[in-house]
Amino acid sequence: MTNNSNLAVSNPSADVDKDWWRGAVIYQIYPRSYQDSTGDGIGDLPGIVSRLPYIASLGVDAIWISPFFKSPMKDFGYDVSDYCDVDPMFGTLADFDELIAKAHGLGLKVMIDQVLSHTADSHEWFVQSRSSRDNPKADWYVWSDPKPDGTPPNNWLSIFGGPAWQWDTRREQYYLHNFLTSQPDLNFHNADVQNALLDVCRFWLDRGVDGFRLDTINFYFADKQLRDNPPLTAEERNGSIAPRVNPYNHQMHIHSKNQPENIAFLERFRALLDEYPAATSVGEVGDAQLGLELMSEYTKGDDRVHMCYSFEFLSAEKLDGERLKDIFTRLDKVDQGGWACWALTNHDIQRHTSRWSLDEKGRRAYAALMMCLRGSLCLYQGEELGLPEATIALEDLQDPYGIEFWPEFKGRDGCRTPMVWESGNKNAGFSEGKPWLPVSDEHVPLSVDAQEKENDSLLHYYRKAIEFRKGQEVLIKGAQTQPVVEGDVVSFTREHNGQKLFCAFNLGAGKASVQLPDGEWHLIAEELGACNTCDGKSAELDANQVLIAKQV
Repeated sequence: MTNNSNLAVSNPSADVDKDWWRGAVIYQIYPRSYQDSTGDGIGDLPGIVSRLPYIASLGVDAIWISPFFKSPMKDFGYDVSDYCDVDPMFGTLADFDELIAKAHGLGLKVMIDQVLSHTADSHEWFVQSRSSRDNPKADWYVWSDPKPDGTPPNNWLSIFGGPAWQWDTRREQYYLHNFLTSQPDLNFHNADVQNALLDVCRFWLDRGVDGFRLDTINFYFADKQLRDNPPLTAEERNGSIAPRVNPYNHQMHIHSKNQPENIAFLERFRALLDEYPAATSVGEVGDAQLGLELMSEYTKGDDRVHMCYSFEFLSAEKLDGERLKDIFTRLDKVDQGGWACWALTNHDIQRHTSRWSLDEKGRRAYAALMMCLRGSLCLYQGEELGLPEATIALEDLQDPYGIEFWPEFKGRDGCRTPMVWESGNKNAGFSEGKPWLPVSDEHVPLSVDAQEKENDSLLHYYRKAIEFRKGQEVLIKGAQTQPVVEGDVVSFTREHNGQKLFCAFNLGAGKASVQLPDGEWHLIAEELGACNTCDGKSAELDANQVLIAKQV
């Protein structure tokens, strides 16, 4: 672990906005693919620094940077070998300090990924843990003797395929890995493990970060008794977070994750964050069956994580009006006063433009919808450009998940290809060297410089949509009624401090009528292509058109 004893970073003053995260727009950066500053074909921290003015120009509140820590990169940074240092391919701690300073100077908060549930097998903790059964870190990971016949202790499966147990010849025991065999799971039942991870978080908070995105937040604890997971029926497997061809879908993972002990750790984590007045957190809830329930449970009150996102909006099933209504109805049933953070796409999921076969109008309609929902939201790099999923040839594939399940599932590389900055330059301005993944030919015409020149581009639309959201306090803090669905139109009302907004979205391919609630309403958001003609009671929307009205 890198020493930071000589680092003097003052904590934020007590008069900062502690609730800046509530309703915030957070921009996710996948550093390998954002901007390369050295010509090695891999994006890095100085590259991100050079692009911060662009990010600030979008109007977002914060950035979330995927892992840049030291790592063997078998899972591209989500296998950490040193939590408190920067991998040389991404730069140095000094580069990170510069990033923090420049981002804050531009009014951007900085959130970083924390992968706390597991480490790389090359991490010094695991190297010591596997060396014997009686060393000081022997119990820092989840170890188990085999069954009498030599097989693993239970039926748990890895998300990346096969059993979730790997035999270790040094200890003659199995260790748990919910992901790659090279990603052993930490034993959160050990208080020393919790303390060490909280020290890691403090290291980065002292360095000036404004919060964390917590990877696989519901995977921290495993059942102490290591009981078998029950099976799922074929019908129950629908909507799993794993691809259809993955056997992981065949179980209800009630013992390998989602354990009740997680709450106490999250409360310890929150107590640490509360020492830093402006620090926040967003957890990734990886569960198809219990995502909304866990999201609500983990964020309720003021002593757990601030917000979570689940996979409902990341599903292959299109987010039409009925699905949106169903999600918010389910959320209302389990709501405990928590806070959601919505995302349409990220570094693990096929881009929603391709996932839902959206045209240009559809991309705008969903952008506007996101800006009007109660909760915070994450945008993934290139989403503001309307990038589709890139096609990656088998010989160019890097993702071990995709390699395992090719060709039925092609992995995550298609959403991780380099950002396209300059249509006329080599590799679209991403790198002077050969990119680690190919720049998509389909992406180049959608590059930042091309869209900057077009006043009506999707990039400018995102800027307007974010500006509109930030200009309406009711969209940041207001309550939301349950969505109402009439044909292809979904609508709801936002209300705060006596102000009301009525929001309606035609998510269909044809024209549709919408009825306004009783009262007097003034149509707004014309800059978003919203309907601007109404007889006071109803209006007709074109395909993928929105209507936003403010009560007079």
